[in-house]
Order: sequence, then C-alpha cells, then structure tokens
Amino acid sequence: QVQLVESGGGLVQAGGSLRLSCAASVGTFSSYTMGWFRQAPGKEREFVAVMVWTAPNGYYADSVKGRFTISRDNAKNTVYLQMNTLKPEDTAVYFCAARYRGALRLEEAYYDYWGQGTQVTVSS
Repeated sequence: QVQLVESGGGLVQAGGSLRLSCAASVGTFSSYTMGWFRQAPGKEREFVAVMVWTAPNGYYADSVKGRFTISRDNAKNTVYLQMNTLKPEDTAVYFCAARYRGALRLEEAYYDYWGQGTQVTVSS
C-alpha cells in the first residue's frame, strides 16, 4: 500500500513563495510518476504539474508554468513543488498523486494513490 503525505502548505502574501513536499512510503519510488493537483473552493480538482518516472523535467499547467517547479529526490522518496510568485488564484488544497510507471497524463482518474492534501492560501 502506497501512502503519500503532503506538507509545506500555509498562508503567504501574493508574490511570495512556498515549497510543498510529498513523502511516499514505497519501496521503488523512482519507478513512480508523481503529480500535483489542486482544488479551490467550489471548483473541481485540476492538474498542476507532473514528473514522469523516466523524465528529468516536469510538465506544467499553463496557469503555473514559469512560476512552479516540480522536482524529486528519489533517495528521500519525496517529490517537491516549489511555488514562486504566488497569486490569490493559487489558493487551494494541493494534493500529490502517484502511479507506478505512469505515463505523462493529466487526468486525476489516471493516478492510483493520493495524499490527504495541504492547504495553500495566498492573500492579496
């Protein structure tokens, strides 16, 4: 059973930065495609970023491209989301997701494992 635990959320002013972490309890973390999604109040969950297990770089939603960076440390079984130049519209609960040897896919239904989420609130 894969468990994902997010951390690093909080309250930040617009223009500020946060780094989210997602720690995975899994034996072969390097073989998992890891994604970040978010859900704002009253909205559906949406794709933010993904790092395919075979790729060195991430893929991003247009709304965060150039501001957010996904990275991973396979030795620590952790994926990160560095969020810079935050905007009030980035306010949401952020979730990490995983799929074993997953492809580059943006649909939340594709991912098998999910964390509980961490709240990010950006004040104007």
